[in-house]
Amino acid sequence: MKYTSGLYIKALWLVFLAGFSAGCVRGQLGQNISGHYKNGMVVCAYPDAAKIGIEIMQKGGNAVDAAVAVQFALAVTHPQAGNIGGGGFMVYRSASGKTNTLDFREKAPAQASTDMYLDAAGNVIPNKSLYTHQASGIPGSVDGMVEAHKKYGKLKWADLVDPAVKLALNGFKMTARLAADINRNAGQFKKYNPDKNYLTTKVWQEGDVLVQEDLGHTLEQIRDKGRAGFYDGTVADMMVAEMKLGNGLITKADLQNYHSIWRKPVTGNYKEYKIITMPPPSSGGVALLQLLKSVEPYPMHQWGFNKDSTVQLMVEAERRVYADRSKYLGDPDFYKVPVDSLLNTKYILSRMQNFNWNAATPSTSIQPGAIAGYESEQTTHFSIVDREGNAVSITTTLNDTFGAHIFVKGAGFLLNNEMDDFSSKPGVPNMYGLLGGKANSIQPNKRMLSAMTPTIVEKNGKLFMVVGTPGGSTIITSVFQTVLNVIEFDKSIQGAVAAKRFHSQWMPDLLYIEKDALDSLTTDKLQQKGYKITPRGPIGRVDGILKTKWGYYEGGADPRGDDTKMGW
Repeated sequence: MKYTSGLYIKALWLVFLAGFSAGCVRGQLGQNISGHYKNGMVVCAYPDAAKIGIEIMQKGGNAVDAAVAVQFALAVTHPQAGNIGGGGFMVYRSASGKTNTLDFREKAPAQASTDMYLDAAGNVIPNKSLYTHQASGIPGSVDGMVEAHKKYGKLKWADLVDPAVKLALNGFKMTARLAADINRNAGQFKKYNPDKNYLTTKVWQEGDVLVQEDLGHTLEQIRDKGRAGFYDGTVADMMVAEMKLGNGLITKADLQNYHSIWRKPVTGNYKEYKIITMPPPSSGGVALLQLLKSVEPYPMHQWGFNKDSTVQLMVEAERRVYADRSKYLGDPDFYKVPVDSLLNTKYILSRMQNFNWNAATPSTSIQPGAIAGYESEQTTHFSIVDREGNAVSITTTLNDTFGAHIFVKGAGFLLNNEMDDFSSKPGVPNMYGLLGGKANSIQPNKRMLSAMTPTIVEKNGKLFMVVGTPGGSTIITSVFQTVLNVIEFDKSIQGAVAAKRFHSQWMPDLLYIEKDALDSLTTDKLQQKGYKITPRGPIGRVDGILKTKWGYYEGGADPRGDDTKMGW
């Protein structure tokens, strides 16, 4: 009996070893092991786009190749924010640890002027910077993808754009959320496009196939001619003709003169982690590093996730950082942004010395520190890592949901309304409540300030996390919370992006919370201290990738949207 039991145990042990070995082989081949992948991962706003990104990597493409393909696919499948008519930022980290950032943010046209949205009395004209042809900055997305591919890509350009061409011309099945978003905005589309019927041919339902023929032909031009297919030729002519129809400012010369810029990342440390993020004209990177350094000395892990002391500390840091943002952040090509001073540890900690644990600091009593805008809720973000370990974090936008709601006739894509991200008048908030001043004033060929915060995190010199989100001014705080959710509160990347969030931005003097973000006891404690808590809808749509200690990629796709994680 003992002998038989021994054989039985030995047999089980051999079966276990065989299964373990097979599992390791499956992992090396890239197949799913409990949601972990070895060869690459894409997390983005729409399933069809994620699938295209994975297929590009399976054909031998790297993370940048996949990012280019995903960017153009999202222009088809996620018209709320995916775009060729907008702009954005890319943070890149190679497998060997080399880093870079690409600024393909839109620019003000050459004919733009500081007071272009003011009336004769000096007051801001309602909606002129939002839903008119003059609301659009010079698009940067196409040039950005061209430059990223030129520097880091492996596959042929045409092979990266062609999947988006096919999606547009052959159509794709709509999710319930996409159908609802288009239907909700149909009145706006008809109002601002009286001579066009893009996206307004019917009341859409889940499962309907959306075909976009004009957009498909525009993408063909980009596929076949690269940069010239958008900034010159027939597509550029259509854009300029559209501008003339609505007294817009973008000219052929503006398009031809647009170029994205490679910039040095801003970096900083949070405990044993290195944060690699976007420099100005994004405010997000500087703000994220300030926030992390502000809270670093405090025992948040001990306090716990979304508990009153944790929330109070983060809100007090956010109020001070957003106050700094209002004064000091802008396009570094036009304004000397004091990045080093803003990121000085002594300065940051000095800003945190005057808050009182017993009472909320009124925002009116907080001013930008002494040193010797807001992004649309419908920005979109995607995170990609390839087999070699190259990582890309890209956030891109049209600003408002569907941008200016104005289509380029014949070309089938939407104009952005990024000009609203400038400060139209000092002290007057933009559409999302952010204040700005001289640093972010309108000037010809200047890039407007952004809150986009694409970020890559290292741990002990190795890739650890790729993260970012849409959400306007809530972008910064959403990335901040997600990073802390993983590092301080031991959440998985999926748990970190799905966790309920809160947001404060100095002005207005409010603490916004998602439903069930704070328990009743925490809410009561904060209200007793004077925090004005305001419930609101979803905050951000974070898409992230975490590299586990075993070397696998684990994805986090935000359940607030159609966001999808795929790996191989």
